[in-house]
Amino acid sequence: QVQLVESGGGLVQAGGSLRLSCAASGRTFSSHAMGWFRQAPGKEREFVAQISWSGGTTYYKDSVKGRFTISRDNAKNTVYLQMNSLKPEDTAVYYCAAQDYGLGTSLLSGYEYNYWGQGTQVTVSS
Repeated sequence: QVQLVESGGGLVQAGGSLRLSCAASGRTFSSHAMGWFRQAPGKEREFVAQISWSGGTTYYKDSVKGRFTISRDNAKNTVYLQMNSLKPEDTAVYYCAAQDYGLGTSLLSGYEYNYWGQGTQVTVSS
């Protein structure tokens, strides 16, 4: 059974930092894309960041470029999201996702991911 488990969320003041982790179990995703999405109350889920199988290609939502960094450790089957200079508008539940095929070198839509975590809450106070 494949599981993606996010951790690292919490409450932080504006300007602060958090590091999210997503540990996968049940299969390895070292050859496939992984990504982060978020959903704020009353809003649709939105893309945040994507990383290719090797980590050599990354994509970011425009509003997080320069503040967020996605990375992965294939030996640990884990993907990370370092979030700096957090803003109140970053408040959301953050979800990790993994693809079951492909290398992730082109930008994927949410529908192209096969596995999702349960989410971790990030709250940024002003």
